Amino acid sequence: MNLIGRRKWWYIISLVLILPGFISLCLWGLKLGIDFNSGQLLVVTGPATTANVTAAAKDLGFTDIQVVPSGEGQTQIRFSDPSPQSQHEANHQKFKTALGNAHLVEVSFDSVGPTVSRDIARNAILSLLLAAVAIVLYVAYAFRNAPPPVSPWSFGVMAIIALLHDAFFVLGVFSLLGHFFGVEVDSLFVTAILTIIGFSVHDTIVVFDRIRENLRRERGSFEEIVNTSILETLARSLNTSLTVILTLLALFLFGGQSIRMFVLALLLGIASGTYSSIFNASPLLVTWHNYKLRRHERQLRKPKAAKA
Repeated sequence: MNLIGRRKWWYIISLVLILPGFISLCLWGLKLGIDFNSGQLLVVTGPATTANVTAAAKDLGFTDIQVVPSGEGQTQIRFSDPSPQSQHEANHQKFKTALGNAHLVEVSFDSVGPTVSRDIARNAILSLLLAAVAIVLYVAYAFRNAPPPVSPWSFGVMAIIALLHDAFFVLGVFSLLGHFFGVEVDSLFVTAILTIIGFSVHDTIVVFDRIRENLRRERGSFEEIVNTSILETLARSLNTSLTVILTLLALFLFGGQSIRMFVLALLLGIASGTYSSIFNASPLLVTWHNYKLRRHERQLRKPKAAKA
């Protein structure tokens, strides 16, 4: 099976997977949760409709109100301008009175100030950048003794490209879900992205390590060696990912509502990470190697052309 020979098709599939989400990110961005937007989030159960909750909240003088049914008989009520924590119980009683419904039950309440939300957003971005830099350095160091024709930095850069593929895919999907279905991202989503990055790199390094071993003991073109290495690790990668995906699928179907979006992000990321480690990271090594060969050949032909 010549997987490397079909690498252009794998790149096209990746582009098709990422492009809709990338466009969504550019147009609408992510729907940020309470962790990244200062405000209050009140989750209640009971016969509260979007219309009467909105009307009651407006009568109480709140602004930037978002009321979203979240399933299982629950309703999320958000305010972009938070009241002090000390007024939480008073606000709760005001809602119950305004709605005229004594059976309205509070499930949870979160309040985040503007300073805290800015710190969380900054730390989330910083953690992702630091993780990417650390991965490049680690992979380059781990493969410092890799035989030619690929340099250690090539392994690190291709691993980063593969994990960026996975991260952008998940971000794009959640951008679409946020725009069309109101799905929000919070600090738990950042945890999911970091977990996906770790899994993606882990799977990619397994294939890279086999490439390094085969470069030392096999003869043939670099493309053939990479293709052989992928085939040798294919069953292991698929089996490992499938066991994780089945576990996450059970959590998604039967777990609580509070972790469902976190599990969905992991499901999408691990599936994408399995694909990228097999069909993107290693083929990109071949593409980069072939590009360097063509560039070297052009440089050799230039002096001959000048002499002529």
